[in-house]
Amino acid sequence: MGIFSPIYHLLLPLCYRKSWNMEIIEDIVIVGAGIAGLATALGLHRMGLKSLVLESSDSLRITGFAFLTWTNAWRALDALGIGSSLRQEHLPLQGLVGGSTATGLSTAQISIKASAKWFGSKVVSIEVTGNLKLVHLAAGTILKTKVLIGCDGVNSVVGKWLGLQKPAFAGRWSVRGLTEFPDGHGFRPEFLQYFGDGIRSGFLPCDENTIYWFFTYSPSPENKGKEESASEMKEYVLSKLGNVPQEVASVVEKSKLDAVIASPLRFRWPWHLLWGDICKGNVCVAGDALHPMTPDLGQGACSALEDGVVLARCLGEALLEKPRGGAKEEEEYERIKKGMDKYARERRWRGIELITTAYVLGWIQQSDGKVINYLRDKWLSKGMAEMLLKKADFDCGKLYSPI
Repeated sequence: MGIFSPIYHLLLPLCYRKSWNMEIIEDIVIVGAGIAGLATALGLHRMGLKSLVLESSDSLRITGFAFLTWTNAWRALDALGIGSSLRQEHLPLQGLVGGSTATGLSTAQISIKASAKWFGSKVVSIEVTGNLKLVHLAAGTILKTKVLIGCDGVNSVVGKWLGLQKPAFAGRWSVRGLTEFPDGHGFRPEFLQYFGDGIRSGFLPCDENTIYWFFTYSPSPENKGKEESASEMKEYVLSKLGNVPQEVASVVEKSKLDAVIASPLRFRWPWHLLWGDICKGNVCVAGDALHPMTPDLGQGACSALEDGVVLARCLGEALLEKPRGGAKEEEEYERIKKGMDKYARERRWRGIELITTAYVLGWIQQSDGKVINYLRDKWLSKGMAEMLLKKADFDCGKLYSPI
């Protein structure tokens, strides 16, 4: 397990920008150049298939500071062929430590063994023409495609077209920060977590000089409006850390204000994923567009990588299958639809499982009820820590690479 995968720079040579007012035909269009979109594009590339990735931002964007790469993420990165190079840039974490906000004492410890892309391309609408989809961009360009994949986040245009419900507010906010220690921080390579009294915090070393931290809380009149000011939010976090060790609190104290951000937590209700359409014909969604979840499992980015591998495999197998005769376009559409349906079957229950587990874990960890606090600190803490490892022990499979 490690933290912060710099995946983006590996695809930079494939990136360029276009904003011409014309109709262009593409076999596969991926909306969104986030983790799921780039992973899918790279997976398809390894399968020998070209794709076009659309990104609404004018340049590569990185929201937040870091993400955990659990075991399942490394398996996905290995399938994509970039695991080995990324391992050289990681600090492997060797343990999980859970503690109480009230006492600052440890309650559990577990050891861990160690295509092309267009920027400035905002999708405004999707239209159906026969078996093809017309993707209308804000600049006036129209893309005609055989396959449309939505990796465009929680406010997915593709997800809306499929009829998926908007993600719901989880009733919590998250503050994230990154602290630099030029002379080294001296922390062990462990994931420190503290929870209780209505808050949850975590501290993870990225390398010997950088620590990523987070803090989740429920909005109240006491903290209303503080998310607009980094300085006020930082002071609020420090006032609510409780009895954590001083060296842990100092991580927040030493964070620069431009390295502190706050955002509301959103997730998709599991039954919307159970009954909703995550694919329809030759259109599907992946990543946060499919299964937005609270960060309590640290599986958002990891599961997006899984999506990319599974989708690339299912779609690649369908498109690379030899034609069986009959009308070429109809036969190809049926193969694409079959591949999409296979992807949906593989990812629907995995998404439901992760969303539900993350929500329940977050509710228990952040509870301020006396009964829940007692049960959590005395009996549930180790089990919750083990749950992180259990959900990470997932293999999304391999990719057949003809190149």
